[in-house]
Amino acid sequence: MLIQCAMNGGRSRTENPAVPITPQELAPSAKGAVAAGAGTLHFHVRSPNGRESVSPDDVAAAVSAVRRAVPSTPFGVSTGSWIVPDPALRHQLVSEWRVLPNYASAIFKEEGSVELAKMLLSRGVGIEVGLFDAEGAEILARSGLAPKCLRVLIEPREPTTAAALETVRAIEDALDRGGVKLPRLLHGLDATCWALIDAAIARGYDTRVGFEDIVTLPDGSPAPSNAALVAEASRRRASRHLASPAPNNLGS
Repeated sequence: MLIQCAMNGGRSRTENPAVPITPQELAPSAKGAVAAGAGTLHFHVRSPNGRESVSPDDVAAAVSAVRRAVPSTPFGVSTGSWIVPDPALRHQLVSEWRVLPNYASAIFKEEGSVELAKMLLSRGVGIEVGLFDAEGAEILARSGLAPKCLRVLIEPREPTTAAALETVRAIEDALDRGGVKLPRLLHGLDATCWALIDAAIARGYDTRVGFEDIVTLPDGSPAPSNAALVAEASRRRASRHLASPAPNNLGS
């Protein structure tokens, strides 16, 4: 089971002063998260003024810094439409990337994202498909791109665990109907974060944690680092593994 660290998202330092923003902050945060058990990383590139960015220069600076810090760990960046709402401009900026991440996330419900994914795939950049609901899963199935993508991110946005799990089940059903066989990564946000990590572990899915998804530890205290959040997810994964019954090798 893979644990991905989502290092910053759109979080600000007012939410947690340890959120990494600059390339110089992303690098040690990435290194710490990997040491704590993260197998992959995801981050939102920022411009010098701290705003999220997909500009070639900003992407080059962040990707280069993280790659120097964790050269053997795959990582990806966001291409969310809120960063550049004009789909044509967003496509142009991403097409001009000179230093490439291992993969990028694309939310297929967003205008222009399927075309963006095709362009990135043609350049050797992997795609994580973000699914907020069943409609996104249906778009993925119709696109024909599923066999070329890395994984689906099942990421419900409902504020309660019960409602989020209903959306998870709807997405799962849509993926099954569409014959999408990609690895599934399930994660929550804020109030649902830890419960959906547990749900992912129970389902045998990959999962994700980091300041993008939660800024506090399960006891409500501020997380001191991405590494601390990954370590907690790793502990929960290990606890579930230890609690599972050992296989019966005695025969029948």
